[in-house]
Amino acid sequence: MSQALSPTMQVLRHVVETPFGVVAAQHRLAAEAGAEVLRAGGDAVDAAVACGFVLSVLEPWMSGPAGGGAAVHFRAETGEYHALDFGMKAPAGLRLDDFGLIGAGKAGDLFPWDRVVEDRNVIGARAVAVPAMVDGLGLAHERWGRMPWQALLSPAVDHARAGMPVDWYSSLIIGCAARDLAADPDAAALFLEDGTFPPAMSWAAQSAASLPFARMADSLDVIARDGPEAMHGGDLGAALARDVQDKGGYLTVEDLAANRARFHDPLRVPYRDARFHAVPGLTAGPTFARALEELSRLSPDLVGLAPAHARALLSAYDHRLTRMGADGEVSKAPGSTTHFAVVDQAGNMVSHTQTLLSLFGSRIVSPSTGFLLNNGIMWFDPVQGRPNSLGPGKRCLMNVCPVIGEMPDGGRVALGAAGGRKIVSAVTQLASLMVDRGLSLHQAFQTPRIDVSNARDVIADMALPQPILTELAQIAPTCVVQRSMLPYPFACPSGVSDRDGIRQGAVETFMPWAEAVGA
Repeated sequence: MSQALSPTMQVLRHVVETPFGVVAAQHRLAAEAGAEVLRAGGDAVDAAVACGFVLSVLEPWMSGPAGGGAAVHFRAETGEYHALDFGMKAPAGLRLDDFGLIGAGKAGDLFPWDRVVEDRNVIGARAVAVPAMVDGLGLAHERWGRMPWQALLSPAVDHARAGMPVDWYSSLIIGCAARDLAADPDAAALFLEDGTFPPAMSWAAQSAASLPFARMADSLDVIARDGPEAMHGGDLGAALARDVQDKGGYLTVEDLAANRARFHDPLRVPYRDARFHAVPGLTAGPTFARALEELSRLSPDLVGLAPAHARALLSAYDHRLTRMGADGEVSKAPGSTTHFAVVDQAGNMVSHTQTLLSLFGSRIVSPSTGFLLNNGIMWFDPVQGRPNSLGPGKRCLMNVCPVIGEMPDGGRVALGAAGGRKIVSAVTQLASLMVDRGLSLHQAFQTPRIDVSNARDVIADMALPQPILTELAQIAPTCVVQRSMLPYPFACPSGVSDRDGIRQGAVETFMPWAEAVGA
């Protein structure tokens, strides 16, 4: 923790409570776009489409059409839950010989893999996996949407044409990646001044500075007119694939046509008198389930406290890191993920996570489409013969953990977070706090948390009582940190709840752009 930061500073958020719908997202304008759809009579899925695409424009370093993710949907009319996987996969033409190990050091991003020549699994076109985000939103809309697809993308197109506003936070985020962005001419032209410097923030109270995203606007307009097929068989996808190949990557139109979103039966996770629904398979859903299983073995009187969470999460992470892949030290690099949650007036819910993986993904831009490109190949271990080893055509092991839960009081909650491997720690603790301590959504989000995402150490919020910090130190080596905006010591959750027709929305206290907006 920086010794210069004030330990007495407090940040508070107003709780959003309404009998109508709510959208909680990492960017206020994206949440507002979704809420406006709800006000117009749209379904929760319609609001999710609008919110998801606006986030692609206003948080382009977190997610976008060239990324992937997963979601859980609840349909009030049937009482059914649906898991939606729109994750990425390795291109079929990926060549393992291109990812030789340099024999020393570890990759310097989210995962501590053995380092690859030129960091090709982290930065550049070879790191690009096959995206499916557009198809994920499209498939849900095809099944449940009520408003026209083109109308739902209109806010994102308008924001892209107006450009992304530049403020202190966007300048800081771009500055974190400026060195890597400068290495790609297209990324440098899009995000940097003179191809080198982060955009300057005006110190005036009202600043009109913005980054123009004209090419992105044109591409989003194509998706608005032609639907997901524009990316998965149309000219837009072909242009994207050609750009990746021109920069040395493997993505093809055949890869895009083959990687489509899929509905699954959700992973049903009973926990005491509650039940949660998560995405199965190569997500953090199974780790979330295992952590709650570990907690269920403890007395309810002990659970809801950080030491109980630490024991359960350490065990669950150990299983994840040794059986599903990704071992070693956790990186302090920020992840590139966004999560939002929606509940409409009918009680339909969406818990949706979309990602490019690293901040700014592969740090390269497709000049034909204006889209930042993911670096999903970094999800794989470059050493062969291990869990989750890199290979052509393989699906990526994602850290996303969107869930929807049925609570003991008859209410329902949609939870999820951004933050890479820190996500499941946050979602597990929020779920436990609401079930074991009976906290409201807002109260749970305000409660200090821990993170144990490297399965050995505990990162603890300094706001926890000293006796709790002492007990944590007896369980595992513990680092006490201050909750802050950057770097993110913990994940950044967003959630909505529905109880007796009253809906709440909550977002991470220290995320400056985040907001829950009522319809």
